[in-house]
This record gives sequence, structure tokens and C-alpha cells, in this order.
Amino acid sequence: MNAALALLEGDQHDATRLSDVAKKAGVSRQAIYLHFGSRAEVLIAATKALDAQLDMDSQLQASRTAPSGRVRLEAFVLAWCSYVPKIYRVAKPLMDMAATDTEAASAWSQRMSDMREGCAAAIQALHADDDLPANTDPEMATDLMWSMLSVTTWEDLVQRRGWAQTTYEREMVAACQRLFIA
Repeated sequence: MNAALALLEGDQHDATRLSDVAKKAGVSRQAIYLHFGSRAEVLIAATKALDAQLDMDSQLQASRTAPSGRVRLEAFVLAWCSYVPKIYRVAKPLMDMAATDTEAASAWSQRMSDMREGCAAAIQALHADDDLPANTDPEMATDLMWSMLSVTTWEDLVQRRGWAQTTYEREMVAACQRLFIA
């Protein structure tokens, strides 16, 4: 587990080389492979350690206990948008590996499925409150919201286009409110 935690102390580029992770953890590269089996498993363990460290359940509490769909939408979007930069250093190498590594692909798919469930809960709350725009299919709205809030979208806007994190959060909340609230 020290190797996985060493990933959390570096930047995202350190995560791509197990020798760097081993050095930070004070063990050999072979010891990492013996314990984890693969680089994907190291990244998956780091992701789980980071989730525990950041306590995402607490961050989602405002969304889960929101009194209305409107409040739930805003709370979920803010929680997720503020979470992305915190997980990016582990998410990026896992996303990159997903194209060629089935374990990484499965782990990333599960994480994005979990995130989509949060989007679905916000959209369903709006639908239950009759606040979703007329003729809006909740499944399609969920897919659109899920896509808008992807790590790749954050990467494009914040990393590539230079948006400030606060601008990104504000604009994503506003865009979701415009699209999903009647």
C-alpha cells in the first residue's frame, strides 16, 4: 500500500513509471509487482486510497440529502467538479492505460459508472419535482450530464484552455441548470 500512497504524493507523470513509485515508497520495483501484480493494480489501489483520503461520501452528502432536485443538481455538480482536480493525478494514467489494459479499463469503467449514477440521481430528482424541461428524456439528460462532467472535459477546459477551477465549477453548474431545469 505504501507504493500506492507514494503515487498520491507525486504528480501524474510519476504514476506512469513504477520505478519512480518504488523509489518514493522505499521498495524495489519487483516488490511492487509482487504485491500488486501490475501497474494497473497500483493505480487502482492508489485510486481507492485517494477516495478514502478525500472522503468523497462526505463531499456528496449535500447532494444526497438535498431537499429538491434543483439543490441536488447544484450540489452534485459542485462536488464532482471540485473532486476532479484532486483525483486527476491518478485518473489520468488510469484513463491512458484503459486503452490497452483490461484491468485499467474495467476500473475506469466502474468509476465512470459510479459517477453516472450520481448524474442519474440528480436528473431523477429534477424529474420527480417536475423541474426537468418538457419532453426531456431523463436517460438522455443523464448521458449528457455525465459527458459534460467527464474528466476529459475538465482536462480540456482547465488544463488545455486555462480556465480557473472556480470558473470551471461556476460554468458547469450554470450550464447544467440551463439544460436540465425548466
